[in-house]
Amino acid sequence: MHVPPFSLSEQLQQLGDALDQAVLEVLRSGQYIGGSTISGFEAAFAEACGVPHAIGCNSGTDALVLALRALGIGAGDEVITSSFSFFATAEAISAVGATPVFVDVDPDTYLIDPEGIEAAITPATRALMPVHLFGRPVDMERINAIASAHGLRVIEDCAQASGASWAGRPVGGWGDAGCFSFFPTKNLGAAGDGGMVVCADAGLAQRIRELAVHGMPRRYLHTDLGYNSRLDAMQAAVLMVKLPHLAGWVERRRAIAERYQRELAGLPGLVPAAPGPEGHSWNQFVVRVPRCPAATSACGGRCTPAADSASYGLPEACCRDWLKQQLQEAGVTTIIYYPIPIHRQPAYASLGYGPGSLPITERLCAEVLSLPIFPELSAAQQDSVIAAVRSLVGAEAVVA
Repeated sequence: MHVPPFSLSEQLQQLGDALDQAVLEVLRSGQYIGGSTISGFEAAFAEACGVPHAIGCNSGTDALVLALRALGIGAGDEVITSSFSFFATAEAISAVGATPVFVDVDPDTYLIDPEGIEAAITPATRALMPVHLFGRPVDMERINAIASAHGLRVIEDCAQASGASWAGRPVGGWGDAGCFSFFPTKNLGAAGDGGMVVCADAGLAQRIRELAVHGMPRRYLHTDLGYNSRLDAMQAAVLMVKLPHLAGWVERRRAIAERYQRELAGLPGLVPAAPGPEGHSWNQFVVRVPRCPAATSACGGRCTPAADSASYGLPEACCRDWLKQQLQEAGVTTIIYYPIPIHRQPAYASLGYGPGSLPITERLCAEVLSLPIFPELSAAQQDSVIAAVRSLVGAEAVVA
């Protein structure tokens, strides 16, 4: 049995008629940009996030850029964030002329370390950008307390966290702005790119709307240099069909994650994702595979060093890469999020983060491996994943 890391086939079968009808209605309407389809989805998503305003845009990356620009963050400013994230987190900061300042993460949650934030604040710091990585919510009460004490803005990177919440309150509504991605593999995915910014402040919402359409408060009046970043009606129609199912899909993801945790606990050479808070939405289920040499490593000394780790000044990822290859041969496809941390990417070499500057982040990038997880993952498919992992890293598989 082949088990993919993610699949939309069953979801499309279940929602096919409703999706076909919604898309056909948009095609027949001739209203492909703006209109009631967009405003209806924005209102529904805002309600789901517990905020009064939601502004659709072209992508999750654009959502971050628009939020930063609208909050007045630019050249000479610093924004503190995590290096253990997709590149767009920092790229958006750089795109508005500001400088990303990277803080290490907690080894259990993989989320930005609040104590590290406090130590990284300088007179140039203007904002914090916590990342709700893999659907696990950051402690937003603590983040907001730090921001309040230092007069900082908060932009939540919720790209992987649709349906997640902290302390019973949806992510996105805690900071000054929350930024979402509707990339097809997200918990709430479109049929292409799409993004959303949510916020509580009406003035900020209006500023974001204007920036998203060429800095235009009304037709053909341009008061600023903006962007062409709009969520199109076709994507909004698809998302509107899916949104009522989001809560159920998240519950299913939680059940899959809980089973992985039970079945993979205690295996030598493998560290399953830590149990999350109640509001974890489990966009990914990530295990850690500590590197060799160790008698209890995943490969039991059978792997070979990764070829390119040294070129980036990173720890060897040999054991993790060995397990990934073995699982692939067993029919289980896995994904690595992320093999190279942002601060070690060539694009940010000028910032001067050398090898070992963020040791936990660098170690995680050499050890993490994402197992298949999506709402339609069958019990039989999960059985195959668990059996394959256990056969490779279980006590009986270890070679001293």
